Amino acid sequence: MLVEPEIPPNTGNVARLCAATGSELHLVRPIAFRIDAKAVRRAGLDYWSAVDLAVHDSLEHFLRAHPAPPPLAFSALAPRSYLDAPFAPGAALVFGKESVGLPERVLASFGDRVYGIPTSGPVRSLNLASAVSIVLYEALRALGALSPARLGPPSPGDSPATKP
Repeated sequence: MLVEPEIPPNTGNVARLCAATGSELHLVRPIAFRIDAKAVRRAGLDYWSAVDLAVHDSLEHFLRAHPAPPPLAFSALAPRSYLDAPFAPGAALVFGKESVGLPERVLASFGDRVYGIPTSGPVRSLNLASAVSIVLYEALRALGALSPARLGPPSPGDSPATKP
């Protein structure tokens, strides 16, 4: 889930990732760019129709409608590693907007379900699409949804990966 995404290429990369893994993509408004059919076609996102997309008016609206399994939040400010996250099938993986991440009040509402990706270099955070990729593939791995892994182009009749 991307909360208030700001940069179209990041959302496009995450959308492709979701299409490739059979994962749902939830976007929370406001979205800083258009995602209507004309805008998507102009951007050349030929895989957009393969994305299981839902758009929500607010994070609170989504959380009320999907209380279980508990969602997990991800932040550069988190005290715990994503490698320790209790991934569960169907749990939302919540990421904030590129410029500031998730607001403090939102992070506080997640309690001990806030995780981050450790970095050792001088950067303050990773690119949003890179962070989503790292966490989503770890969730799929932890849930056994990558076994047996399919490498190469999809074959007719292939089923999508289990959704985290």
